[in-house]
Amino acid sequence: MSFCIAIDGPAGAGKSTIARRLAGKMQLVYVDTGAMYRAMAYHLLLKGTDFDNQDEISRDCQDADISIVYENGEQIVLLNGENVNPYLRSEAVSEKASVSSTNGDVRKRLVLLQQKLAEHTDLVMDGRDIGTCVLPHAQLKIYLTASVHTRAMRRYLELKQKGVSCALDEIEQDISERDYRDMHREISPLKKADDAMELDTSDLTIDEVVTAVYRLAVQKREAL
Repeated sequence: MSFCIAIDGPAGAGKSTIARRLAGKMQLVYVDTGAMYRAMAYHLLLKGTDFDNQDEISRDCQDADISIVYENGEQIVLLNGENVNPYLRSEAVSEKASVSSTNGDVRKRLVLLQQKLAEHTDLVMDGRDIGTCVLPHAQLKIYLTASVHTRAMRRYLELKQKGVSCALDEIEQDISERDYRDMHREISPLKKADDAMELDTSDLTIDEVVTAVYRLAVQKREAL
C-alpha cells in the first residue's frame, strides 16, 4: 500500500515549495498537478482540439494518459509514454491550459490519473482540494495557511527580486479575491479536510514548516 501526503491551502501559503522539499527529504515522488494540466493542454493541441468547443475538449481529453516519474532526480511528465517536459512551458501550452483546466471532464480525467498514480506510488501532492477530493484516503493531510498580508508580502518580495513593478495593496486585494473564488467555486472548492492538520505559516520560515510537516509524516508512517 502506498504512502500519500496531501497538502492543501490558499494561494501563497507555500504549498508547492513545502511539498517539493518534503518529497526530497522523505524520498517520495512530488506530483506537480499543474504540470499534469499543462500536459493535458499539450495533448489537446496535438489532437487539434477546438478550445472554444467544450464538447470537443471533453471528448478529446479521454484518451490522455498522463503520469509523473523521476529520472536522476528530475521530474519527468509522461504523456502517453512520451517525455513532454520540453513543451510544457511554451506560451501556447500555458495559454491553452488556462482554458482546458476549467473543463469539468478534463478535471475528472486528471483526478482519475492522479488517483491511479497514488495507488502504487509513495508521493506528496499539493493543491486546493487534494485532501478533500483527489486523495481523500491520504494517510496524512496538511492544510497550510497564512494571513493575506503575509502571502501578499511574499509575492511582493518575489516580484521585486525579479525587477517587476508592483503594489502591495493591489496584491493583497488580488489574493483576497482569489481566496473567495477558490472557496466558493462550484467544483471542488478550497476547504480544509475534516481530518487535516492545519498549520499557519505566517510566522514560520520554510525550513521550520518543512521540519514540522516532516515530523508529522514520520510519525504517521511509523504508526502504520
